[in-house]
Amino acid sequence: MSEEARATASPGYAMGRLEQALEWALTSDDLAVRRRAAVRVDAWRNVLDGMASGRLTVGSRTPVADTPAWVTLEVAHGGFATGRYVAEAPLREDELVRLPEDAPGETDRERLNLWFLGDEGLAELSQALHTNNYRIDVPEESALLIVAWLLEREQYAAALDLTSELRPLMHRLRFTPTFSPSSTPSGAVVRLQPVAEVRSTLRQATVRPRIAAMLETLRIWNPLYDRLVALWCDTVDDELPELTADGAVVGGWPCRVWPDDWMERRSQWLDEFRAAVEVHQQRHPKSNFARLQAALERCPSDSSALTGREVGWIRRALANTIQAHGAPGSETRAALRTTQHAVAARPTYATLAHVLSCRLDRFPDDGGLPTLDAIDGEVTADEVPAAAGSAIPAHLLAKAARALEAPIGELVDRGVISSGEVLAQVLPQITSQLLAANIEDPSLAAAYAQSYAAFRRRRSLLLLNLEHQVRFDELPWIAAVAPYRDQRVQATRAAAQSLRETTVLALTAFPQRILPNPLVREFGALATQADLKLPLVEEVAADIFMGTFTEKWRHATSVASRVMFGTLYARYYDLPASWPAVEQRRYMRWGKATADDFADVCRQRAHEAGKGGGHVAQNGTVLEQSQILTTHNLAVLVDGLELTDWLREVAPELADRAFAWAVQRQLDIRNVAYAWRQAIFYLSFCSQASQVEVLARLADPRLAPAIAGLQHVVAGERFDAEGRTVGGGRRLLGWSAGPHWLMPTVREDVHVSGG
Repeated sequence: MSEEARATASPGYAMGRLEQALEWALTSDDLAVRRRAAVRVDAWRNVLDGMASGRLTVGSRTPVADTPAWVTLEVAHGGFATGRYVAEAPLREDELVRLPEDAPGETDRERLNLWFLGDEGLAELSQALHTNNYRIDVPEESALLIVAWLLEREQYAAALDLTSELRPLMHRLRFTPTFSPSSTPSGAVVRLQPVAEVRSTLRQATVRPRIAAMLETLRIWNPLYDRLVALWCDTVDDELPELTADGAVVGGWPCRVWPDDWMERRSQWLDEFRAAVEVHQQRHPKSNFARLQAALERCPSDSSALTGREVGWIRRALANTIQAHGAPGSETRAALRTTQHAVAARPTYATLAHVLSCRLDRFPDDGGLPTLDAIDGEVTADEVPAAAGSAIPAHLLAKAARALEAPIGELVDRGVISSGEVLAQVLPQITSQLLAANIEDPSLAAAYAQSYAAFRRRRSLLLLNLEHQVRFDELPWIAAVAPYRDQRVQATRAAAQSLRETTVLALTAFPQRILPNPLVREFGALATQADLKLPLVEEVAADIFMGTFTEKWRHATSVASRVMFGTLYARYYDLPASWPAVEQRRYMRWGKATADDFADVCRQRAHEAGKGGGHVAQNGTVLEQSQILTTHNLAVLVDGLELTDWLREVAPELADRAFAWAVQRQLDIRNVAYAWRQAIFYLSFCSQASQVEVLARLADPRLAPAIAGLQHVVAGERFDAEGRTVGGGRRLLGWSAGPHWLMPTVREDVHVSGG
């Protein structure tokens, strides 16, 4: 392990995260934020305690001591395992009902797991399998379902082997599902979140403090204030006080006349004021309201307790409010209060969010919404009388749409799927069905699909030494049923078609973004199911880069050099014309085959990004070259999925959109460079005339050197060794080992981190 990677996996990072979480937990004005921060505080404390005790080994596939790699771990930000097992939890009420009093075992969880291996428990598992009356939230929850399935088919040896592997953790982990009907989407439609999660989010909506204060003023304090002003105006002996142009007070004086009912009205007002103060925050002590109220307290029958200065303050306060809003009972003041009353009467977004959440009660918690029409529509008097007739705001319906079950394309159009990362969250709902399609037995296929979807919800670990994340087929219960999966032609074709359609969707919807790692992994699963050998590569974090790459990066570069030969992309980034098909020498590190020669080429090419900077910046410049050489999966997908003809049709539009995004996001240099590279890839599938047209629409003073450099390459020029053209153009790279030319006034560490 390199010293740099060792530093990344050190307690320093975890301590920084703990301090940040503590700050939020102690200082945030938002209760929900404080609660979430408190959870993170506990998680990071567990990380630090585990690292200090040696129980946690950050960077390993098995970071928790004495724990198999297949166990689902709680993972904090950055891939740090906290040491907690996600499938470890106290027995729920429905589980306690099943627990026999005389069951063997050291813990309730162990006793229940063992009971499910008896005749009665196995019968219940089998019944759930055949009726699909179960839900799998964590992969481990399907383990004993698979044991029951194997026993049904008299596969006693396989069932015994699987049980033996599970046995050491039966005292801690839940190996059984939740026994309730599953509302898993069909695969033809997907959803981002189940109804229960969306409903919970809506019910957490609160009125912002400033809005709450404004409404309190309009509904409580303004009516009280108007009556307070009227009380004092009734004591004025002449014309009501007014302000002159120079700010002087003219008109009559208060405390000169005392109407017969004044004391009674005063007493009633003070009672209402004190009742209001018990519930609401009192007004500012130096406000006109506070001064008039304090003076009223001291005038039970007359103003003998007030000084002349204090009476003068009452007079000025009356003049101020009359000048600003009109006298009590005037048309001006009445019109203002009518408008304010209308504002105060409007239901808050929190109220409407609660209405919407109640409408979701009609749908299963773990299900989705077939349509938004069922929850849209004006608020009725039965729901909230004061809000009757109000429409549900579009932004609240957009939140509810996260539970909408619809084709992926529709969810992209609605903005529910807003990025490649979000696309990766929903894609397993399709992939799981395609993988399960190779299983003939419908009950096993359903369990397999739910297990896969749950597995994809696992958070990735921080891994060093070229380790790979745990794969689905490494779960012991999934490996046990591998012999019952056939590679069916129909399922293979469906996977290929799904991969093709999803790739087109990702590039069309987010042309400026590289494919995020979760999406790359899901594409890899689809490619395997489709029997396509696509060397898809992930984005490697600069702070944990181990200095070399696995062989698939070299294979991806070979594809990119072949596909992009002679194109604008190849000229702009000086791609090698070809790459040797077979390595002359095989490299090995940490027991894995590596592409050290490819890493050497990346380091040589990274010299253009300058010298100096910290190890993160240096790693970043090398990793950027690996993405350039491989086109970060674009060439592999376009070639392997036969998308060239499609791309030629849409390339000008995709290039336009990627360039436009880059122009708008100039402070984020690294992502600007990603978008720039994506745009050049698309532009490479356009005719030269189209390339010139696209570049003619691209104009921005700060990006002028990059635009000029691209225009020169389109015209036939090439960059020199320093990434410059004769005409003053520059090649745009995202990483720099020193100050970046695009933002010379910003600190180097900002450039290095991508802005």
